[in-house]
Amino acid sequence: MSKNENTVIAIDGPSASGKSTVAKAVAEALQYHYVDTGAMYRAVTWKCLEEKIDTTDPKAVVALVEKIDLAVGFQTGKSRILVDGFDPGARIRSEAVNEAVSRISAVPKVRERLVAEQRALRGHADMVMEGRDIGTVVFPDTPYKFFIDASPEIRVQRRADELQASRDRIAKTLERRDRHDSTRAESPLKVAADAIRIDSSDKTVPAVVDLILKHIRTRHFGG
Repeated sequence: MSKNENTVIAIDGPSASGKSTVAKAVAEALQYHYVDTGAMYRAVTWKCLEEKIDTTDPKAVVALVEKIDLAVGFQTGKSRILVDGFDPGARIRSEAVNEAVSRISAVPKVRERLVAEQRALRGHADMVMEGRDIGTVVFPDTPYKFFIDASPEIRVQRRADELQASRDRIAKTLERRDRHDSTRAESPLKVAADAIRIDSSDKTVPAVVDLILKHIRTRHFGG
């Protein structure tokens, strides 16, 4: 990472590991911008569903992605994506998007376009960026890499509580998502060799945040 480039804190991990909550808190503590890369893939997925695109057909998905206008930037310290000038907002959290996003995010051309958008954000601000391939693909040069995980049981409980949904249904969804994310050919979910791995199963959010901040400060100041 060049001394002239803005700092990127990379926080990766599977669904419901707690990485989003932690990333937001770390960004707030450092007064950095927060970037949710998963929301970008969800926005593209939402657009595919809106346009009645067959999400199991990569060629159809690519055809759509190549023609839509994506505007990625910051608003009030957080990343924001507009699709053809429209902010889909909470629509990207629908059950239909949850079911299809792994398929869309596995399409190489989709990842290629969104990774380029994510890298471009570095030119605007210091960031805490969370996702599944930030430390391995998007910003492999950052010295600040963290991988947050939790036991499957804890992850299922967290997501079930969040969505007020059946544990059995959530377990199946997370299992399917994990399988898609870790076995896809393009940018699979994995731990960067130099990432600090944190199991959040028995830790509070403030405890995980404090641990990350200590590592950052030690690395940054050499203390």
